[in-house]
Amino acid sequence: MAARGRCPECGSGSLVEDAHYAQQQLVCAACGCVLSEGLLTTTYTDEEHLREVAYSQSTGQKEQLSRCLQRGTRRVQDLCKVLQLPAVFEETAVSYLQRALQLPAFRLVSLQKKELLGGCCVLVTCRQHRWPLTMGTLCSLLYAPQELFAGVLLSLQRELGLSVPALSLADLVTTHLSSFRLVQPTAGVPAPFLEDKDKLLARTMAIVELASETWLVTGRHPVPVVTAAAFLAWQSLRPGPRLRCPLARFCRLAGVDLPPPAHLRLRELLDILLGMASQLSWLRGFRLDSKTVVKHVGDLLQHWLFLLKHAFSQQHGEEHQDTAPGHGCKDKDSGDKDSLGQDSPGQGSGRPSAGAQVRGGSRRPLLPPCLLRPRKRLQPAAPSAAGAAVTGDEPISDSEIEQYLRSPEEIRAFRKAKAW
Repeated sequence: MAARGRCPECGSGSLVEDAHYAQQQLVCAACGCVLSEGLLTTTYTDEEHLREVAYSQSTGQKEQLSRCLQRGTRRVQDLCKVLQLPAVFEETAVSYLQRALQLPAFRLVSLQKKELLGGCCVLVTCRQHRWPLTMGTLCSLLYAPQELFAGVLLSLQRELGLSVPALSLADLVTTHLSSFRLVQPTAGVPAPFLEDKDKLLARTMAIVELASETWLVTGRHPVPVVTAAAFLAWQSLRPGPRLRCPLARFCRLAGVDLPPPAHLRLRELLDILLGMASQLSWLRGFRLDSKTVVKHVGDLLQHWLFLLKHAFSQQHGEEHQDTAPGHGCKDKDSGDKDSLGQDSPGQGSGRPSAGAQVRGGSRRPLLPPCLLRPRKRLQPAAPSAAGAAVTGDEPISDSEIEQYLRSPEEIRAFRKAKAW
């Protein structure tokens, strides 16, 4: 496009306007001299009014940050839609995201951490509003490793000074059971295995409370405990067709992962139930095992305070010497096979079950499993040949003794004893 005027360098009048990289420039077609550079129109308000702004006043410098903010906002909105969160949760999470992206700590991090930042904002918002949401759920939605997600979450809390309350065990049970396919008609799940969600939740909560009172939750990951409690609750609500279903198949039908320690937590829960069942008068004539005790879980939970008090000693030192550590608790090598493919207590092994111990008059103390079944300690290293020769009875020379004598009184006492 030709323009009026002449070039100050060569005097040519052939001046043209050239849109160089979307920036208007006035250039001499004869010698190539740039007479003037145009301005940018990068803000929506100025473009609507056809006003030109300089680059330093435009949004070009913040283009990268705004793009990250837009992508993070869309990610937060998508997560809120998938999780069906209220609108106020979305607004709070977006505000946290905006504050975080303004900090230098989140500007120079990797792209993967920036993508997880929106999920961390959603998790913080849900925890602050007591909405049951776990880190594992968000990691599965974002296809992210939990270690990386936890690192970004801790950085967000530290940089913004946010207070994030921990998820209670009751909220975790509600969240974990809501994802079970056994609580809703699903293809591939037999009809006898379907269960009402409210009944399963109430029974599982009662078993988890019992586990908490018997030291089975303290210092352990809660998911295996909740999985084992849900399995027992599911079996006890309809024991006829479900007793033959093992824990692994139960998790496959429910559509959840089987955590490896869940088998151990199930054994410990069954041992507690067997000890409590020995105190029910109408069950004393039966020989209970890990299968038959599941049928009476409802009665045991109804009177669990009384049964727990009479089945186990409440004092740590009471009868601890008469009952060997590990009595009443199954170890890894038990005898009779149960629904887990493991051994039932009291059958096929030389050690009586917890119920048999209580009937016999001895009660094991109600202690944490780590005290009842302590792990094997590492054997001390064999002493060296030089060290093996030292017995501690070797004579000490006078020069060595004088090194430890400080006061004149000690010296006189030593000389007097030596002379004597």
